Amino acid sequence: MRRDDRDDPFDDFFREIERMMEEMTGGNVDISAEAGGAGFGDDAHFSVHETGDGIRVVGDLPGIEKEDIEVKCDGRTLTVAARSERREYEERLDLPARVDEHTAAASFNNGVLEVTLERAGDSADIDLQ
Repeated sequence: MRRDDRDDPFDDFFREIERMMEEMTGGNVDISAEAGGAGFGDDAHFSVHETGDGIRVVGDLPGIEKEDIEVKCDGRTLTVAARSERREYEERLDLPARVDEHTAAASFNNGVLEVTLERAGDSADIDLQ
């Protein structure tokens, strides 16, 4: 990752970013060669969003088919497992609130998995007798 335009006023800035990236990665890294073009592994990214009445989880799972994904929830943790011909992947996401796993809905479109879950109801009051 080298820039050749010497007249760029941001040249020093980009040179410092390149130095820091090379320091972090231990040198030049060819990401496309490592990924092999068919897996997901490090390419999978998940984000968890709280909505007014529930939790929404969105994840990128490039290079896999819908039928190769397994999603499970125990009310506190969402587990996403996926498999391609070359790799296996599993992600356990701690949810920010307890959810009713029986209300879960999931969709997978163009490599993007979206799971929505409703928050679990408040604990029931128990009358002492």
